[in-house]
Amino acid sequence: MSNGDIFLGEVIGTAILILFGAGVVAAVLLNYSKAQASGWIVITFGWGFGVMAGAYTAAPLSGGHLNPAVTVGIAVDTGEWGKVWVYVLGQFVGAMLGAVLAWLVYLAQFQANADREKSLPTLGIFSTIPEIRNPVANLITEIIGTVALVLPILAFGLTKGLGESGTLVLIVALLVVGIGLSLGGPTGYAINPARDLGPRIVHAVLPIPNKGSSDWGYAWIPVVGPLIGGALGGLIYNLAF
Repeated sequence: MSNGDIFLGEVIGTAILILFGAGVVAAVLLNYSKAQASGWIVITFGWGFGVMAGAYTAAPLSGGHLNPAVTVGIAVDTGEWGKVWVYVLGQFVGAMLGAVLAWLVYLAQFQANADREKSLPTLGIFSTIPEIRNPVANLITEIIGTVALVLPILAFGLTKGLGESGTLVLIVALLVVGIGLSLGGPTGYAINPARDLGPRIVHAVLPIPNKGSSDWGYAWIPVVGPLIGGALGGLIYNLAF
């Protein structure tokens, strides 16, 4: 795969992922949305479908990593680091693009939210916010959640024909849903540095009325935690398998 194909694939795939993911959170949280208050299960499945759509779209061009933690985990396992920067750059650009698209889809709802007597904070639509702010606990949660993502993804590759049949992406999407249902409660399960930091930057820049803080004091945790988790997942796989 050429650098151009990798970059384009990761931009498109990650943009689709964030469009679906930020979109479903906006649908659940914002006033005057038909899906308002439909709950955490809807959010986790929306993110899972986003992974499925984005990865299937990107796979022919880049393999569909869509996540720096996955890219790092694969590099730790294989020792091939030469194209990591291309993947990561594409993922961050795509995440920012997807966040802008989600904002455009719900533009009227963002305005209506601001016009309400009590507007809702909007950062949670774009990025993660911990339920209990404890940096050590939050970091541990993100590390464990990302190991639970990267290690199975690498192990799935041992099943003959799974990738060729196209089933692998579907299984990974269901894995993301499972992580959200089981491990997403404490921090909102970023498990992907691009998924959190890219949209957080967009949230800070966009002209969203009464948008509230972008919470930069917390922003390092959903970046550092998943990167550590991705590296650990790759290391465990390399040693155990």
